[in-house]
Amino acid sequence: MLGTEILGIKFKNPVFLASGIMGETGSSLVRMAKEGAGAVTTKSIGLKPNPGHKNPTIVVLEDSLLNAMGLPNPGVDEYIEELREAKKRIEKMGVRIIGSIYGKDEDEFREVAKKIEDYVDIIELNISCPHAKGYGATIGQDPELSYKVCKAVKEEVKVPVFAKLTPNVSNILEIAEALVDAKVDGFVAINTVRGMKIDIKAKRPILSNKFGGLSGKAIKPIGVKIVYDLYENFDKPIIGVGGIFTGEDAIEYMMAGASAVQVGSAVYFRGYDVFKKICDEIKEFLIEENLKLKEIVGIAHE
Repeated sequence: MLGTEILGIKFKNPVFLASGIMGETGSSLVRMAKEGAGAVTTKSIGLKPNPGHKNPTIVVLEDSLLNAMGLPNPGVDEYIEELREAKKRIEKMGVRIIGSIYGKDEDEFREVAKKIEDYVDIIELNISCPHAKGYGATIGQDPELSYKVCKAVKEEVKVPVFAKLTPNVSNILEIAEALVDAKVDGFVAINTVRGMKIDIKAKRPILSNKFGGLSGKAIKPIGVKIVYDLYENFDKPIIGVGGIFTGEDAIEYMMAGASAVQVGSAVYFRGYDVFKKICDEIKEFLIEENLKLKEIVGIAHE
């Protein structure tokens, strides 16, 4: 009932693990696949090992997370050793793998993409992390840099390439247009929103990086609006992400135009089995409304 297809790739359901939570190791990806995710997305992986920012890196809010991890990862060469073994187990469960990658320029993106291509079904370009200096949103806020990175990766790999967009721009359609010109296969929208939490006793920001990326329920209306605008203007598949905790949240994104959704913060707040919970809630809605999954994608535009 929830089987879906994106660019010829079949998924057992449209509820995926987002990059950033439970994607640090091969074993954690396997765990999320067992918990019912239709696809699992890796932690953003770079060319070389990166320790990330110093602690504290996460602030837990009422129904949101504020993080400034700084893209910590072991580097692509070490990571793919774990991914190689995990891939066999994940594929047996009928689950797909999305490889999130980052770099400081098009050459680094190209090299990481080439190394990870054989282990993933889709490559996700992280050009949107809001708190990693010289990476992420530094690229994704600039149409020319976004174009160069996407074009370089598209010329290097054969698997579909999706770009994860930052909401921290004045005109996201301008960025999306540049990526379409570079032949991007699809969009992931959105990454986190810049934010800060101040300790009023210490009289200073809590995060060591001072500011971080806000995820969770607070950003869902922003994500839904951006997905709606992307669907309205471009004929590209969209994976919606940002504040998805329930089946209703996922359906809202899909009605705005998303073909699938990614879940991040809700893994922390609702538990590892959140994927099964959301899928059950989507099924219940479809039965009540006598609708098929594909019929709700973009229905809000009719």
